[in-house]
Amino acid sequence: MSTSDNCKDTASKSNDDDVCDVIGKLTSMNTDNEVGNDVSVISICANCGKEGSSDNMNTCNKCKIVKYCNAVCKKVHKKMHKKDCEEYVRCAAERAAKLRDEELSIAAQLHDEKLFKQPPPAEDCPICFQRLPTLNSGRTYYACCGKLICNGCGYAPVYDNQGNKVDNKKCPFCRSPTPKSNEERNERYKKRVELNDAQAICNLGCDYRDGTNGYQQDYTKALELWRRAAELGHAEAYTVIGIAYCNGRGVEVDKKKAKHYWELEAIDGSIPARTILGILEENRSNWIKHLMIAVGGGSSPALEQIKVLYKKGQATKDDYTKALQSYQAYLSEIKSTQRDEAAAAYENYRYY
Repeated sequence: MSTSDNCKDTASKSNDDDVCDVIGKLTSMNTDNEVGNDVSVISICANCGKEGSSDNMNTCNKCKIVKYCNAVCKKVHKKMHKKDCEEYVRCAAERAAKLRDEELSIAAQLHDEKLFKQPPPAEDCPICFQRLPTLNSGRTYYACCGKLICNGCGYAPVYDNQGNKVDNKKCPFCRSPTPKSNEERNERYKKRVELNDAQAICNLGCDYRDGTNGYQQDYTKALELWRRAAELGHAEAYTVIGIAYCNGRGVEVDKKKAKHYWELEAIDGSIPARTILGILEENRSNWIKHLMIAVGGGSSPALEQIKVLYKKGQATKDDYTKALQSYQAYLSEIKSTQRDEAAAAYENYRYY
């Protein structure tokens, strides 16, 4: 089947028909002579009609389809060919743009499916086996054993076998003594970093960002560590990378890159990133989706944002009701007497 026939079979729209008609005109002088398994392409000069091997003929520089036996025929035929050539180039460009738009639309749809899927189950405290709070102030990372433990378990009193309360300045999981200096603490972090502990690597990046715990402020080093943590699967590293691009800390300000990193983190289940996206999103349908997922993950700022939107008439009563129910369900999973006591004793142990 010739190229022209094939196009006419598959064309469905007027623009596509135009393209095929032009292609048909431009390729009507090409014939395939097949002998056994050998295929030789013979082209006909569009000007004089002389046959010749396609490889040895001149080709139109624009449409790349019409052939000429030599440069003289090409020049003579130029005016006659110009209209069809330009029409082909125009229609081909329109078709390419249409295909590109379709591909982008499909890619956007697949991206949204990933972006708005429900996040994976939240991690539990390895001691009390209750869901860890979303708020960072409700949990603590211990570099001695690499465990993320709720502050309720960290605050809970410890008793000896006689029922006497004992010194609790130890890790609640592995019972290693609390480090007494930055040097001791940093040595533990060094060991965790060597073991590719993503949480330790991310925390160390924050030390370099803030210039704390004995480290000099270094945004470049911080970004390097955060990217490493993200590659190891630590979703929250993307949040701080996004904030760096948003505020121009160690990099040029780039809002698109910031959003890209927050979306990567949201896909991996980060509630802080999801909250940021919900607040910044311009599409009403999408901002409600982001905020509802964030509320289900324990974000009180997301709940407050839905309340504001409801008061402004930009969210429905049903949206706000569902958000309240979702947040209450989250609280029922994380609340405990032990955690309440810790939060009452120390303001920085607040967990919701």
